[in-house]
Amino acid sequence: MVDEPIDPDTGPAPPARHGPWRGQGPVVGVVAVGGALGATARYGASLLWPTPSSAFPWTILLVNAVGCAVIGVFLVLITEMWTAHRLVRPFFGTGVLGGFTTFSTYAVDFTRLIQDGRIAIAFGYLLGTLVMAMAAVWAAVVATRRVLGGYSGTGRYGGTGGYGGGTGGRAAR
Repeated sequence: MVDEPIDPDTGPAPPARHGPWRGQGPVVGVVAVGGALGATARYGASLLWPTPSSAFPWTILLVNAVGCAVIGVFLVLITEMWTAHRLVRPFFGTGVLGGFTTFSTYAVDFTRLIQDGRIAIAFGYLLGTLVMAMAAVWAAVVATRRVLGGYSGTGRYGGTGGYGGGTGGRAAR
């Protein structure tokens, strides 16, 4: 077989492209390491504050709320104040905080409460966790912006803000 195009008017075939994973090794690595650290921290929390199988899952509720608050602070810092290395967000945001927060255990806890016949508590936990997680992110973002100074209340930092100002509120790079 000859390496000529089927249609002689199209020219040679383009060079083979590399797969979607090309160059993603460092990202996958930092997510894995961060995830291991975050999951270990969550496991530590469950050892410090164990939840009996018949009890309300306060530890997981608190872990998810704390993790969501931390991501609110983190995202303000890396998107509005600092220029972070390209691996910081996957390591800490996806890895550490993704491993620390646990919406899969939250779903298992919800199912356990349903199976135990605690329907109202289960749905309270289901809704309460979502509300608490969203409120934690929002409160952390607002508090972080206020602590850093220059927050105008419009979601943007003023040009005379405490750490850079300029367009979009991002610090000078």
